[in-house]
Amino acid sequence: MSRILLLLVVAFAGACAAGTEDSAVRRGDVAFAADSLEEALAEYQLALRQGDGGPEVLARVAHTFALLGRVDPAAEYYRLAAEADERFADQGAADLMHLAREAEAGNDRFRMATAVTRAQELRPGLGLGDMALPLARHFYINGEFGRALPLYRRVLIEADTAPRILMEVGQAYEETGDCRQALLFFERFRAEASRAERVEADWHIGTCGFEVASDLLTAARRGGGTGNLEEALRMIDRTIEVGEPQHLLSQAWFNRGEILAALGDCSGAMDAFAEVRALEPGGAGALANMARERFDAIRFGRGLSSLRGSSGCY
Repeated sequence: MSRILLLLVVAFAGACAAGTEDSAVRRGDVAFAADSLEEALAEYQLALRQGDGGPEVLARVAHTFALLGRVDPAAEYYRLAAEADERFADQGAADLMHLAREAEAGNDRFRMATAVTRAQELRPGLGLGDMALPLARHFYINGEFGRALPLYRRVLIEADTAPRILMEVGQAYEETGDCRQALLFFERFRAEASRAERVEADWHIGTCGFEVASDLLTAARRGGGTGNLEEALRMIDRTIEVGEPQHLLSQAWFNRGEILAALGDCSGAMDAFAEVRALEPGGAGALANMARERFDAIRFGRGLSSLRGSSGCY
């Protein structure tokens, strides 16, 4: 880290309240120049206790804490200095971002995130540059997907669309309940991923496709119109196409039958219900029995009591 404090000594040498050769600030500067940081810090803090609390001294304390790698006290003293002289906000943000990069290099993500957050508190709107992605991943790993997404979007705007990032963005959207947006990123990831990586993408695509289709089917049943059904069909077909997750495939085929029946495609609906029975072990589970009932209702033209009054094939 550049020794910013040396600039302070030059810029503010005439401004120190003590102003004597033997002042605590002077002794701190001498210790600092000799790289005795702990001694320098003690002298600067003594100066504050003696009433020399000007922004230059606060900034000396803050910068020394930063050189010692202590994020929180550095940020706090820079905050106090900046309240008196706004110029120190930029210096503090620079120091803290340097600490963030050091922490990232040392794989200390918590310290990195703390340093970046405190830098942004000093200078709102601070550009993160190369720290946006590490910070996004820190929040992602810790399940703070809402905080990760704006950072990921910033990374994508800067044209970093590496496949792994696309997958992480998709999962962040999925975790926040926005499967529609998630699918866009999962599909982009799948298009660029290796064959082995596509298995992971297919699981997420199938899961989100199933969820969106289920929501659209529910909305259509409540009077959402055939547009919802047609989109639901596209979504459920994508789940069936990728074949994942396998534990949802029987239900996916059943939902496909329900959608096609509501759209009036009776033959297609019967085929979908037949597929449910083929997938269910022994064809005797609860879902297989429901599929058989739907199949028979269409085939023999008799509506089940639970389906009376519905449109489509029943």
